[in-house]
Amino acid sequence: MLIAEVSKKFDLSQDTLRYYERIGLIPRVNRNKSGIRDYTEEDCRWVEYIKCMRAVGLPVEILIEYVGLFQQGDETMDARKELLIEQRKQLITRMEDMKDVLERMDYKIARYEQTIVEKEKKLNRPQD
Repeated sequence: MLIAEVSKKFDLSQDTLRYYERIGLIPRVNRNKSGIRDYTEEDCRWVEYIKCMRAVGLPVEILIEYVGLFQQGDETMDARKELLIEQRKQLITRMEDMKDVLERMDYKIARYEQTIVEKEKKLNRPQD
C-alpha cells in the first residue's frame, strides 16, 4: 500500500507517517524497486496502534521505547507489559482528572443556564 493510501486510510498526513518512521515510532517501512514506501498489513497495524495510543495522549518517547523493545524480541515481553501497565495507570489518572473537570464545567454551564432562565423570566413579566 502506498503512503498516500495509508495517509487516507488513517487520516494522517504523509509527513506525519514519514516522521513516525524516521523517529522509530513505527518500524522501518520496506520500499519497492523504485524506492517508494510499500506498507504491508503489519505496517498498517503499527500505524493504527500508534495513532490509537497517541489519541489517548501517550508520549512519543514512551511509544518509541515500546517499539524498540518490541523489535528486540520476546525477551522484552515483561518490560513491554510493565511499560503498558504504567501508562495505563497514568491514563486512568488523567481520565479521573478529566471527569472532575467535566463535572465542574457541567456545574458552571448549569449555573449559566439558570441565570439565563431567571433573566428571561424578568423580561417576560408584565409591566405594571
